[in-house]
Amino acid sequence: MKIDGTAFRSIWVDETDHWSIRIIDQTKLPWALDLPRLTSMDEVAHAIRAMLVRGAPLIGATAAYGVALAMRHDSSDANLSHAVNVLAATRPTAINLRWALARMELLVRSYPPAERVQVAYQEAAKICDEDVATNRAIGRHGLGLIAARATAGRRVNILTHCNAGWLATVDWGTALAPIYMAHDRQIDVHVWVDETRPRNQGASLTAWELGKHGVAHTVIADNAGGHMMQRGDVDMVIVGTDRVTANGDVANKIGTYLKGLAARDNGIPFYVALPSSTIDWTIRDGLSDIPIEERSATEITTVTGRALDGAIATVRIVPKDSNAANPAFDVTPARLISGLITERGVCSANTAALAALFPQAA
Repeated sequence: MKIDGTAFRSIWVDETDHWSIRIIDQTKLPWALDLPRLTSMDEVAHAIRAMLVRGAPLIGATAAYGVALAMRHDSSDANLSHAVNVLAATRPTAINLRWALARMELLVRSYPPAERVQVAYQEAAKICDEDVATNRAIGRHGLGLIAARATAGRRVNILTHCNAGWLATVDWGTALAPIYMAHDRQIDVHVWVDETRPRNQGASLTAWELGKHGVAHTVIADNAGGHMMQRGDVDMVIVGTDRVTANGDVANKIGTYLKGLAARDNGIPFYVALPSSTIDWTIRDGLSDIPIEERSATEITTVTGRALDGAIATVRIVPKDSNAANPAFDVTPARLISGLITERGVCSANTAALAALFPQAA
């Protein structure tokens, strides 16, 4: 995708030294475009944990490069195991992290230490390229769902939650990929962007990248989604996900479940866009088996923004003696989901449909 006319991916090998890793620091958006350089596995682990990078596919790709950096420092079996364990502990919910690390470890361990650096960098680059192709395919399959609702002179209004655009992947995005393709094909689309408290990824990230691409959008409070559906202002909901169970339950940013309930109550299709690497074939009950990350209470008690004088400031918004709980994800049961948009097509959210689409993995 492009930022002010310049093509970007969300992660890449530095063009100067050809070994360090560049990312877009998403904690600085939309106020500044900062491109930090990661030079060690520990710096990669921090970038994932502190959410400089976020979004399940991008977390996996970043962790893959973390393994490559670890091998550059020490290509022994012991350090490979250490790197995988450290990186796996950074975020508990997103399954792409463990998928990418398992893939990297299996391949790298099969080579002698002298060859591991080159192999690790090549495989990390392959994971990134595959992610771009996968998300492009998701976009094509989701485009048909949007086009089917487009009639002459009528805008298609789509509600999304959190950020599942190109910033959450290596390129294109999951939930936003069909929207970008529809926009590029001159389909009149408009996106209702949930602010997505507590980290405001919708307001700060989704709105930013939609604006850079020229897609019409409006930021709304998280609690306004149901109201918009009742008024007939939402034609469909498309969200991303951090983990999908074998039976079609979906873990996504906290608040997604409420959008699923509102969509079902108002007869509005609710789609989840995902790469197959996000499917956890080992579990079948999202409510009991998916670990839900609990993040720092400060994400609830404080908010960061640009003051009227132009300065970036973080302020406390709750009483100093009040406690705060911060579950980062919730689970939307398969029964609320109209369809899963994958790189191989759209399917129902159930065991049989997923297995039919991905028989080898299932």
